[in-house]
Amino acid sequence: MRAAGAAFEQRACAELQRAGLKLLARNYTTRYGELDLVMLDRDTVVFVEVRHRLSSSRGDAAASVNAAKQAKLTRTAQLWLVAHPQHAQRACRFDVVCYDGPNDHATMNWWRNAFDAA
Repeated sequence: MRAAGAAFEQRACAELQRAGLKLLARNYTTRYGELDLVMLDRDTVVFVEVRHRLSSSRGDAAASVNAAKQAKLTRTAQLWLVAHPQHAQRACRFDVVCYDGPNDHATMNWWRNAFDAA
């Protein structure tokens, strides 16, 4: 499962880089949670959560980024900014890149500014 997650994170990273974003960090981990990707979109720091759902029986991948997950991402992003003060004054946003379906045929959706920091 972890290998599949890493593969989807790599796919998302490559797609976002093709769209012009620059990778700043991957798998930044704290006791509060993990940021899959931290990227720079012009002057905006983008915290990217990558999700995959093989089946929609429990909702699609986007639905899995609930309020509790958003709170963890927000807290972890705050800690990343403290650890990287050169980016602390930049605008920030939270994007979610979702893959739904079987690994080799998963459909990607990129939700820019998917939620606001609480």
